[in-house]
Amino acid sequence: MSQALDGMIGIGPAMSEVYRMTRLVAPTPTTVLVTGETGTGKELIARAIHELSPRASGPFVRVNCGALSESLLESELFGHVKGAFTSAHENRTGRFEAAHGGTIFLDEINSVSYTLQVKLLRVLQEHEFERVGDTRTISVDCRIVAATNCDLLDEIENGTFREDLYYRLNVVPIYLPPLRERTDDIPDLLDFFVAHYAKLAGRPVPTIAKETVKALQSYSWPGNVRELQNYAERALVLIQNGEFTPDLLPPHVRGLAPVRIGRHRSGGAEKTAEELVTIGLTEFQDDPKPYERIVSLVERELLAQMLRQCQGVQIKAAERLGINRNTLHKKVTDYGLDSESR
Repeated sequence: MSQALDGMIGIGPAMSEVYRMTRLVAPTPTTVLVTGETGTGKELIARAIHELSPRASGPFVRVNCGALSESLLESELFGHVKGAFTSAHENRTGRFEAAHGGTIFLDEINSVSYTLQVKLLRVLQEHEFERVGDTRTISVDCRIVAATNCDLLDEIENGTFREDLYYRLNVVPIYLPPLRERTDDIPDLLDFFVAHYAKLAGRPVPTIAKETVKALQSYSWPGNVRELQNYAERALVLIQNGEFTPDLLPPHVRGLAPVRIGRHRSGGAEKTAEELVTIGLTEFQDDPKPYERIVSLVERELLAQMLRQCQGVQIKAAERLGINRNTLHKKVTDYGLDSESR
């Protein structure tokens, strides 16, 4: 099995393949597409590719493409000249220029607008671009690593991602498995995070009960490694007797309570799915066919909660829910959830 990369934990078959592919591609100039769910460590792989490459002495520049609007992202990536738009008071160097001689990591590449994808394709093919508002062509030498938490082939089918850009990005794909597919790595990950937060808090490293590990290995991990990290930090705050016992985990992780799906707007208090069904049966008791009304009630709250968790980004919410983005968009409109979405 391939030895773990610096900063990464896990020696199972799935992660060993990730390490092997990373080491193979790192010395080359090849573009890499890292795929995997949120919280699986895609940026760690991008950094490892950079640090194991001949460009390691150059800059590593990260851009979260999903955090900016189209106009802001274009300026962020390519820079702008003074007067290009109202707030452009001076020339600005873009991230591609800043990454010259190094690596640029384009996170959430699926969020880039269809129009801006054309400029990205040109950089990949020709290694040149113009700043916003300028006609002077700038040549750049940087390695591109992109990442996405959704299936870009679905985005191509939906008409939101360019097929030619996909094939330019997907030269060497690296898939990061979710934590639920590598539960054998949980003990090592937990040991690392517990020791890390104990050191930060200036406390002795607690022991970890076998029942705690068992509970964690039985959980589905929608938030992946990042979620496990949060629970380790939480436990270090709550530990009283020097042992990380299962009672320090949230109830839903221990299988003792259902995951909350939202707030029933008329009731104000947070409700479980079972409670929402009970409310529906009461509210629609005079309806001869209450099934659709009750299902709609639960579905609306599920969508609202997921949109809040994803900061209103419909692409992310659709991916987490396992539904088509167009389907989610229609339901957002039907249920009047535009205020939860962006």
